[in-house]
Amino acid sequence: MTAFHYRDGVLHADDVPLDRIAAAHGTPCWVYSASALERRWQEFAAAFAGVDALVCYALKANSNQAVIRTLARLGAGADIVSAGELARARAAGVPAHRIVFAGVGKTEDEMAAALDAGVLQFNVESEPELRSLSRVAVAKGKVAPVALRVNPDVDAQTHAKITTGKSENKFGIEIERARDVARIARGLPGISLDAVAVHIGSQLTAVDPFRAAFARLVELVGTLAADGIRLKRLDLGGGLGVAYNPQLNQQPDLAAYADAVRAAAKAAGLPVVLEPGRWMVADAGVLLARVIRVKDGLAKRFVIVDAAMNELIRPTLYEAFHAVLPVVKHGHVPHGTFDVVGPICESGDVLALGRELPVMAEGELVALRHAGAYGAVMSSTYNARPLAPEIMVRGADVAVVRPRQTVEELIALDRLPSWLDDSAR
Repeated sequence: MTAFHYRDGVLHADDVPLDRIAAAHGTPCWVYSASALERRWQEFAAAFAGVDALVCYALKANSNQAVIRTLARLGAGADIVSAGELARARAAGVPAHRIVFAGVGKTEDEMAAALDAGVLQFNVESEPELRSLSRVAVAKGKVAPVALRVNPDVDAQTHAKITTGKSENKFGIEIERARDVARIARGLPGISLDAVAVHIGSQLTAVDPFRAAFARLVELVGTLAADGIRLKRLDLGGGLGVAYNPQLNQQPDLAAYADAVRAAAKAAGLPVVLEPGRWMVADAGVLLARVIRVKDGLAKRFVIVDAAMNELIRPTLYEAFHAVLPVVKHGHVPHGTFDVVGPICESGDVLALGRELPVMAEGELVALRHAGAYGAVMSSTYNARPLAPEIMVRGADVAVVRPRQTVEELIALDRLPSWLDDSAR
């Protein structure tokens, strides 16, 4: 049974009816299932039984402290891309030696913070970054553990905005230059070249792109070994996707993916680092919203809800699909084709297009599925809409893991200059 399921006609999160959560905490709100997170972790860990693998959860998918700590207690490390994520990982209990610092634009201040923390490795994405890290490490009297992230020029067969392994993408060192950059790394003070890394994109549902990228990385390991460069591990990144729309999206084959990882680890003769994000958390969350009204246009029918693109930007940014489910099923209700939209003053404020849904009335509740990844973490306060709360359930227990922001708190973040501050007169 999935974490989100109908019981007596009402959609539940574990043992908690979602209409009860909406009544207690208002809408829009995010609802996460801790048990779903735990099951995903266990499934992933079981797939890699017998592989010497460190699994570092990619915080960018969902960086709520309760989510991170749930996974950290199960043994997860962290894949981070900023000093803020470093602080979040540490606050949630992730040991520094299980943290990988990725990202194409690390500042020297961020490098210094990560060196002080003692992270496992920096995934370096360019020669200039390598030289910056060397300067920072030398100035602090430390040695920076480095993995060279290579760009293998492999098509991930995913959305253009989330592919990272093609030659035109900003990420990684062109694999043709990796050997030269490795030689430079070996000669720089304050640098220990420990690994090579690859990450070709997000939301991959086919295994062949992984196999192609892993093969190029293993070949590089052999080339570097011939140069006398012996590595400690192989970072195979993340990117495993989920089936947002079962009718269109292939369900990723975890076993086949694990076989590809196992083959790469064996060929390289090295332990591996894996960095799942979306796969670990997407299915564990929903965005709960209430219908404001239904509007019949000349060409379309609209269900206007109180959630918007500032909560869930994926449909606007990526043309992404999220299933829309009524929280309460009402027997034999007529259906129609609707666009589900929010109240923001933008034509792009769309959550779902052309969906077959039961005809809904004002005040009814809907849940947008697979919202545990790249949902709340990408939300904003556009149109002066305070951030929605995040709720976590586990069995019959319910906890607020991030309270709803108030309008007063939102305004209080601003500061008036002296010439506009009447209280100073």
